[in-house]
Amino acid sequence: MRRTVFVLGVLGALVTGGFLVVREMFRWAVEHPGAATLVTVVVLPFVVVLVVLAVRGMPRLRELRRAARAGKAEAEAEVVAAAEAAPAPVADFAPTTVRWSSVEDFLAMDAYAFEQAMADLCERDGCRDVQVVGGAGDLGADVLATTSDGRRIIIQCKRYCATNKVGSQDMQRFGGTCYAVHEADIAAVVTTSAFTEPASDYADTCGIRCFDGDQLVAWANGTGATPWA
Repeated sequence: MRRTVFVLGVLGALVTGGFLVVREMFRWAVEHPGAATLVTVVVLPFVVVLVVLAVRGMPRLRELRRAARAGKAEAEAEVVAAAEAAPAPVADFAPTTVRWSSVEDFLAMDAYAFEQAMADLCERDGCRDVQVVGGAGDLGADVLATTSDGRRIIIQCKRYCATNKVGSQDMQRFGGTCYAVHEADIAAVVTTSAFTEPASDYADTCGIRCFDGDQLVAWANGTGATPWA
């Protein structure tokens, strides 16, 4: 509707303007007959030639426009076809990089970094709600997490050198809080070292899982079991 009104308005303006131009030209020709005759003889043929050329060129112009539109459409179709024919990109899944390959890698950390590494391993292997809570007043819990099957696991981290084993006193302090205070379903002590025999006996009695340095490296490399397995 708007387009029709616009076209009619333009046509009306052209007709009115043409009428006014013709009227003024007629008036001027009456007042200047000599000049009008000269203009008619010289200018009018030139105008007629231009009009004829314009009329004859319009079909050719329309053909050129159609060809241009067809060429553009063909180019767009080729682009779409090429995009559809292109193979889908293959995701580049790089293998998981082993960050810690030896006990020495863990011993190079400070105490907090070691606890954070244990939390990272828990999260990597499907645990949720992973928290690092070690520090003063932690009551033996360094890492808290929930396993994928909904069990609450409490981990105490012992970054000890090879000559300093986890003793029974360490295990007893942890055993006094892991279930009663932290309400653990699974309690584990993870160390870079090993466990004394009394510590292992106490852990067996209380159901605490012991993870020594070799088991820790295997867990980190993905070749061994998790503390909650």
